[in-house]
Amino acid sequence: MILETRHSIAEILSRQPLFRGLSEAELTQISSGCREFHAKKNEVLFQKGDTPEGMHAVVAGQIKLALPSSHGAEKIVHMCGPGTTFGEAVVFLDTIYPISGQAMTDSLLVLISKRVLFEAMDNNSMLSRKMLASLSARLHELIGDMESCTLLNSMQRVICFLIQAAPANHSGRFEIVLPSSKQNIASQLNLAPETFSRALKHLSDQALIEIKGRSISVVDLQLLKNFSA
Repeated sequence: MILETRHSIAEILSRQPLFRGLSEAELTQISSGCREFHAKKNEVLFQKGDTPEGMHAVVAGQIKLALPSSHGAEKIVHMCGPGTTFGEAVVFLDTIYPISGQAMTDSLLVLISKRVLFEAMDNNSMLSRKMLASLSARLHELIGDMESCTLLNSMQRVICFLIQAAPANHSGRFEIVLPSSKQNIASQLNLAPETFSRALKHLSDQALIEIKGRSISVVDLQLLKNFSA
């Protein structure tokens, strides 16, 4: 299924967290250097080593950013959903992509050219601060991933993943729907798919979670935290 939109690019950008709060004139200026496009499920957007044209904003769908290996496996770095952006770092560094990008579902994206992005940041300090905040959040996330992969065992990584999905200021029962396949999530956690599944089953056997397809109910957040301690 190919996604469609009847909104202008300026309207689409106004709904993206990064560009929210910009004036209509600023959005119109940025949209002049943008291109909206569709990506079909499993379509490769770029490969490691490609030269970026600009930054991408995800309007709908899901994009996988992954680091391929020489023996065919891959390490998923990030899954980008609606409202997220990617490609900022390579644009600022004026370098090639260190990862690959692939659509995991039919997706709608906006490509924002380097030129118009730099002009907008020169003219709007709020956008510059938001861009720095976005990059800082991504760095913080990568440090967390590194800590998880090097300091936590497989069970602790899975529990940490579930805890991070909890609503803010919540301590009781909550439900999450896995944002992608178990195989992709396992890759993000640097686990084999079967290890991820075994960890979930063990937590289910301990009556800490309930699993129904891609839906996972955490019975009690505090009990889960205590179990990982």
